[in-house]
Amino acid sequence: MTPNERLYRTQAVILSRRDYGEADRIIKVFTPSLGKQEFLAKGIRKTTSRKAGHLELFTHSTLMVAKARTWDIVTEAASVENFRHLRTNLDAIGYASFICELVDCFTESDDENQPLWDLFLLALRVLDTYGQQPTETEPQVLLHWFELQLLTLTGFQPQFFACIACQETITPVINYLSLEDGGIFCPRCAAGRDSVEAIEADVLKVLRHLQRTSWPELQSLRIRPPILQAVDTLLNRYLLTIVERQLKAANFLRKLRTLTPASSLEAV
Repeated sequence: MTPNERLYRTQAVILSRRDYGEADRIIKVFTPSLGKQEFLAKGIRKTTSRKAGHLELFTHSTLMVAKARTWDIVTEAASVENFRHLRTNLDAIGYASFICELVDCFTESDDENQPLWDLFLLALRVLDTYGQQPTETEPQVLLHWFELQLLTLTGFQPQFFACIACQETITPVINYLSLEDGGIFCPRCAAGRDSVEAIEADVLKVLRHLQRTSWPELQSLRIRPPILQAVDTLLNRYLLTIVERQLKAANFLRKLRTLTPASSLEAV
């Protein structure tokens, strides 16, 4: 193997990191063409390290990486976007942490997913503007839109538009949700089933709108707090059904919401 064959360049967003040895760190990143990866950043905890600022959490960087036996080693790093405003807002940090944890849960190494990469960066860019614009959309809307888009891109898309039993189009009445089956049963097909729960038409309307709509079209969306709370609870339970464990950042977000009550939003 020649020296050039040992080196490769990739874009990456830093998902998480942990200390290793006396001065090193293992960084977990998401990349557009290599999926999720873990790299060794040698000497990054030294005060003289020139790479440290480019390998902070949430940072979008370009990395030069050398192949190695256990972890490939970051030899160079340069920031592309450091999301400076995001880092000064505790709420935005909480949402970014949750998004990073979702990407971590739903991706694998060496699994190229350019659409998810684009989605990920878009969400971080929107969060970087949070608090800068007085009429911005509630960040929970962004989070739930991101969740539904991620589920679609990773093969876990819930079915909200047709009954998963008879395939008939769902109508705006009380329908029935099955988290385990990943979708909606019409009232007729739900009869006699134990693992279903009623879902209000307004809640389903919001879920469908978030699932099928691009972000630019949602930037002025306002959702009544009770409906937003119902969407939040439902999607959190659906994610738990898939990943089979509580997401750490979700607990952090819930604590933040108790400190900062949701603003009053217009009815959908």
